Amino acid sequence: MFEITVIKIGGSLISEGVYVKVLDNLKSSGLKNFIIVHGGGNEVSKLQKAMGKEPIFVTSPEGIKSRYTDLETLEIFNMAMRNIGTKITSYLNSLGFKAINISGVDASFIKAERKKKLIVIDEKGRKRVIEGGYTGRIKEVDSSFLTNLINLGLIPVISPIASGYEGEILNVDGDRGAAAIASSVRASKLIIFTNVDGVIMNGKVLDKLKLEEAKEVLKKVGPGMDKKLLACIEAVENGVEMSLITSGKTEKPIEMALNGVGTKVVKE
Repeated sequence: MFEITVIKIGGSLISEGVYVKVLDNLKSSGLKNFIIVHGGGNEVSKLQKAMGKEPIFVTSPEGIKSRYTDLETLEIFNMAMRNIGTKITSYLNSLGFKAINISGVDASFIKAERKKKLIVIDEKGRKRVIEGGYTGRIKEVDSSFLTNLINLGLIPVISPIASGYEGEILNVDGDRGAAAIASSVRASKLIIFTNVDGVIMNGKVLDKLKLEEAKEVLKKVGPGMDKKLLACIEAVENGVEMSLITSGKTEKPIEMALNGVGTKVVKE
């Protein structure tokens, strides 16, 4: 079995147009057998507003903020994510790679359970139960589908959209989706590229966190970083050797990441 690296390109890098730094560095880094997962929340919000729909976000009792996805938002989400995936795929192919843009709906390789109800914290700090909309909780990832693509010399570029058990399309979080994919293919590394240098506490980037330390830090980080750190924890708990949160804005982000620059999460 070959070693696989899962790379998550954050939506902040896409909206700033600097995601190409990661892609450009892939060739010279010599990295082989990788999977790319992308985000794009800012692009979804921009498209929503252009179509006259104001984005709605909800907060879980654990403090995790996420987009509320009704049917109209789902259709916009699908459009935006597919557009981003196509751009990344096209750029990779221009560099000489053979990339293919897919989502979890293709061959239903990501199966998710639709959240029928959501418990949220309202503006007064009270718990409320609302309709779940079209957000999914990932339950299955078909690792053989992905490894077969890699065996064919293809680079999967994955949009975070899943297939529901009742035939519906579901929005799934890109960071946690990347963690589920990394776990399923027994990746050696999950690298989450964002627009900051890592998890920052008291003005300093945390270099290395053991699982229990990461869970403590998780309670203290803000929206956005919390999902990234949670994804790193989930990946390592499920067999990934090391997860890393790092900047995608440096000149050689892949090489920096492979050298462990950023915040690493490890088992012990």
